[in-house]
Amino acid sequence: MSGFDNFNTDFYQSSYSVDDQNQGGYGYSNSENPYNKQYGQYDYSQPTGYPSPGMMQPQQPYTGQIFQPTQTYTPSASQSMYSNSFEDEPPLLEELGINFDHIWQKTLTVLHPLKAADGSIMNETDLAGPMVFCLAFGATLLLSGKIQFGYVYGISAIGCLAMYCLLNLMSMTGVSFGCVASVLGYCLLPMIILSSFGVLFSLQGMMGIIITATIIGWCSFSASKIFISALAMDGQQLLVAYPCALLYGVFALISVF
Repeated sequence: MSGFDNFNTDFYQSSYSVDDQNQGGYGYSNSENPYNKQYGQYDYSQPTGYPSPGMMQPQQPYTGQIFQPTQTYTPSASQSMYSNSFEDEPPLLEELGINFDHIWQKTLTVLHPLKAADGSIMNETDLAGPMVFCLAFGATLLLSGKIQFGYVYGISAIGCLAMYCLLNLMSMTGVSFGCVASVLGYCLLPMIILSSFGVLFSLQGMMGIIITATIIGWCSFSASKIFISALAMDGQQLLVAYPCALLYGVFALISVF
């Protein structure tokens, strides 16, 4: 047992003593490490990073009224410019090129063959009225038992292309394809009257032939009058009316047969 006691006392021997606790560990002394100071050694008179309550800025009093806050936001110049531009924008129908006044004037020009046509209005590319008239022409053919929508649009496209090439060769100023399609589409209005007659009675008799010839002359005369006024082709109305009569004659054959 004496040997075991000597082993127990010699096993945990060290040179560390309690007096070394006051010394800084890891090579730091008490003078270099401020966190090793005792409670009484701190200097509380030095200012800290937090301001004192007396140094806080006083809040400004609210000068507005209840439910009526003061205006603190003013729109920038770009936002005011955008708002002004939105107010100055034209209506949507005008941006799409749909003008009901011009559509009505063109319709009256077609319905009244002897009325003088306004070249400035007729030179516009307006396809709203022609599309409506083509649908109305196909609808009246449908009422008489003829489903000819494909023929109507196909013949219209070929006829507009042929008249576009012919008018560009005959006129000095030239014309756009949209203008040609617009004029030929508006002048299709009398053909709707012919197809409406076909719903009521047959057009294959003598009376039908007379009505058909009158409608073809009406359409071709109105179209040639508008082309002459829009393109300043004085003295060439008969030359323009002949191909127009051929085109509207095909539509008349669809209505009769």
